[in-house]
Amino acid sequence: MKGDGIILASELFGSSWPKEDCVIRGITCDSRRIKPGFIFVCIRGYKDSGYRYVKEAETRGAAAVIADSIISCSIPVLLYDDPRAKMAELSKKIYQNPDEALIMIGVTGTNGKTTVTHLVRDILNAANYKVGVIGTNGCYYNRYLTDDAFTTSTTPESCELWSIIKNMRDLGAESIVMEVSSHALELNRVSGLNYKIGSFTNLTQDHLDFHKNMEDYFEAKRKLFCQSQACVINTDDEYGKRLYEEFFSKSISYGLNDADITASDIVYTPQGAGFKLSYEGKTMDAYINIPGKFSVYNALCAFGICKRLDIGDEIILRALGATDGVKGRVEKVATNTDYSVIIDYAHSPDGLINIIKTVRDFTKGRIITLFGCGGNRDEKKRPLMGKISGELSDITILTSDNPRMENPIKIIKDIEKGICAITDNYIIIPERFEAIKYALNIAKKGDTVLLAGKGHEDYIIDGTKKIHFDEREAVKQILKIQ
Repeated sequence: MKGDGIILASELFGSSWPKEDCVIRGITCDSRRIKPGFIFVCIRGYKDSGYRYVKEAETRGAAAVIADSIISCSIPVLLYDDPRAKMAELSKKIYQNPDEALIMIGVTGTNGKTTVTHLVRDILNAANYKVGVIGTNGCYYNRYLTDDAFTTSTTPESCELWSIIKNMRDLGAESIVMEVSSHALELNRVSGLNYKIGSFTNLTQDHLDFHKNMEDYFEAKRKLFCQSQACVINTDDEYGKRLYEEFFSKSISYGLNDADITASDIVYTPQGAGFKLSYEGKTMDAYINIPGKFSVYNALCAFGICKRLDIGDEIILRALGATDGVKGRVEKVATNTDYSVIIDYAHSPDGLINIIKTVRDFTKGRIITLFGCGGNRDEKKRPLMGKISGELSDITILTSDNPRMENPIKIIKDIEKGICAITDNYIIIPERFEAIKYALNIAKKGDTVLLAGKGHEDYIIDGTKKIHFDEREAVKQILKIQ
């Protein structure tokens, strides 16, 4: 090792390094981020292939290329059956095993990951921990967006992830709480990471464009608990029960039923939920400052994680009651109207059920639900989500989300197949701004307009273009709010 963030090629590759020794300064699978001394890893993606960018990598000063097939170029090419797995292994070494000096906490599940990570951050901050967060809403340290927040994935590629972890450690972080997606687990993005705690929220239909079926989806999630020292698991979920049975010796369970951590006597309000929290024979008054039944589950998960770190009950409960919520999760938009506007990230069948039921708890009038489905993603969930909105909403507006490379009208028609048999109280308005405008124009006193699917996102992906679009800005523009 030559110094901070610098390692010799011979230390990384041993006798397989084919030429004179040199300094390795980083690793990436994105040719645009290559700097002199970096290793370029060729990844065969779903839309593109890193093999197209080897010449660019050479030009930018790459020290070597990792691939799974022979490439003709002037710099060393090292062949491995699984370049992604090798990238994770090398990234950990290049960035000096930063997880060993940190309390690493991983949260996985279909829904709730972002909220749980932010709740845990708030509790750890209240306990005077210096905390980093990695997930859907970006990469944060001490609540401030870091320079590493360029990632667009819930869990970054391993080369980005290890760099982020090292940078947070160098800034003074003592702990990192992160979302761990099924894609990340399946594609070796978190391979080699040592988690002090791994937690499971739930598993419902999503990402079946990537996973073969629900069992394959579950097996991907399961991998987190093989690399976690301790586990916190929702046993009200059928897949959670399976995890708990397998990893029983290192797990604690949570749920509303028979579990180590439970909630009872729940009272829901438009602002949050109060409940009795029971753990190890002790019952406490608890309150989560985010509405909905799923928020109670998220609070129990965060409580379990923090008890694993021996944080006091009073600190945990005080932080839960004081949390300011998460952007794009049951987010109420200030409108100065006699109806409410809620933005939520719900983009799966279960997520849509949860948010509409939560909104129903505090809506005196009608629920006007606006949503679409992403293109080039699980097509099977589209009619299911149409059916759900048709059954639970008073009015549904079908619109575009992130169509990507698909025709947005085709996506909407897929959704319509599920709603048309349930109700005719729906309308199709493909352009999202116009759809929001229509929803606000028909809203009456006591109604709630639910804008589902985008959440924290401030863009629409149409084709290969990422177009700025923030629903908060759209609402203010339509209502002429300064």
